[in-house]
Amino acid sequence: MNPVRLSVILFLILLLLAGCANEQSNSGSQEKAYKPAAYGDIIVRGDIGDASNLIPILASDSASHSIAGLIYNGLVKYDKDMNIVGDLAESWDISDDGLVITFHLRKGVKWHDGKPFTAKDVLYTYQVTVDPKTPTAYAGDFLKVKKAEVLDDYTFRVTYDKPFAPSLISWSSAVLPRHLLEGQDITKSSLARHPVGTGPYLFKEWLAGQKIVLVSNADYFEGRPYVDGHVTRIIPDMATMFLELRARNIDMMGLTPLQYTRQTENNLFRQSFDKYRYLAFAYTYLGYNLKHPFFADKRVRQAISYAINKEEIISGVLLGLGKPATGPYKPGTWAYNENVKTYSYNPQKARELLRAAGWTKTNNDGFLEKDGRPFTFELVTNQGNETRQKCAEIIQRQLKEVGIDVKIRILEWAAFINDFINKRRFEAVILGWTIPLDPDAYDVWHSSKTAPEELNFISYKNPEVDALLEKARSTFDQKLRKKYYDRFQEILVEDQPYTFLYVPDELVIISKRFRGIEPAPIGLSHNFIKWYVPKDEQKYTMTR
Repeated sequence: MNPVRLSVILFLILLLLAGCANEQSNSGSQEKAYKPAAYGDIIVRGDIGDASNLIPILASDSASHSIAGLIYNGLVKYDKDMNIVGDLAESWDISDDGLVITFHLRKGVKWHDGKPFTAKDVLYTYQVTVDPKTPTAYAGDFLKVKKAEVLDDYTFRVTYDKPFAPSLISWSSAVLPRHLLEGQDITKSSLARHPVGTGPYLFKEWLAGQKIVLVSNADYFEGRPYVDGHVTRIIPDMATMFLELRARNIDMMGLTPLQYTRQTENNLFRQSFDKYRYLAFAYTYLGYNLKHPFFADKRVRQAISYAINKEEIISGVLLGLGKPATGPYKPGTWAYNENVKTYSYNPQKARELLRAAGWTKTNNDGFLEKDGRPFTFELVTNQGNETRQKCAEIIQRQLKEVGIDVKIRILEWAAFINDFINKRRFEAVILGWTIPLDPDAYDVWHSSKTAPEELNFISYKNPEVDALLEKARSTFDQKLRKKYYDRFQEILVEDQPYTFLYVPDELVIISKRFRGIEPAPIGLSHNFIKWYVPKDEQKYTMTR
């Protein structure tokens, strides 16, 4: 899974980009008079977390990828209807057996420093990604390549040993500038803080913990973006971010359910903003560190799942704006297994399973004990996400009812990811993943992906799952892939390495100044370069 297909996870802004056309609604919108497109203005977007690294293969957080997605291009991308189309590649040829892809690259594309883009940049990106010295979570897809070669400046060919279902979309990964990185230690490159890409926006400024500023690329190969500037303001607290929205100091953010249903249902917001709602390509989960002795027994994990009332969470925290999750795929998509077992709320069943696992005694506080040790664990989640925090509080109360003591710890985003998740210094966690459009889940669930900073950070290992994931990505037959993914979901339901909590509705609000927004199956921002603000409504001037 590469940075684009991962669309990760932990990831706020990419959640804003994924929806389903027949589920989308535009709430509170008033018909706006047509005004011609004009260049100018700046969009100010709120985000709870700062970026960590703007070299995409070195980043695993959503904040970094949301910025990098405007700076870099891949060879291919998804269009608004979720079809694979060219990006830096104008076209491609695929051999009859699916093992050879020949990319024909765009001519005349330039890096932001003016140097020409060529096939040598693609080859370099491939080579540095698979280099064992590169600390990246995204090498897996490219290790499937038997041979990568430059045929000429604008022709790049890859050959695979055997069929690899995500082969084409894997090349949506960001291409890096060879002339600025070759021969260097990529982990020490200045591009981590001052990136140079081919994308619609150029890097201008990064004030750590405050803002990241981009300016439009006048020479972009798909045309100059209408909006001159893109500013991401880092505001770790959602309530504070909402106050900034109310004061019209930011133009776009993801809303909490309370903000969406109640706090924006007034004339002030109706007159100034449009709201969008759709079922996200994402899910939220309670994940367990499977190396912790409490969670090594699947009966304990199953018990916790029975003890959690998902419907209470959806109604009480999401205000009904979401659906229960049963696994890692979005309901209604082709890979989703609608026949898997569900863990309905059943505290009695939870107690029985805990008893069977040896948790038979209770201490003076009423909590279960085993071998003289109370069942107490720490549940961590990130600061600034009110929904996850409330979810943690409900889980804490529900688990107390079956004799489990939960301590909640809220952590600042960067520390949460870098010091706890990446270093496996946690017992249980509430987090979310985005759901990639291709269902390949190798990087999150395969046992080979448990190393530090890899994405299987709960240390899940199941030989049958490994085999199923390998088979599913080694065939182009969708019916056969469906069979493998159905069984994969059945095993996850049995093992419960996560308690899958819910698939949320995505709740996005955008200033009415912005025109050209076209909701589509892929989401809202597929045509961001075509968004514009009419000349008489422009608010800011971008200095270059």
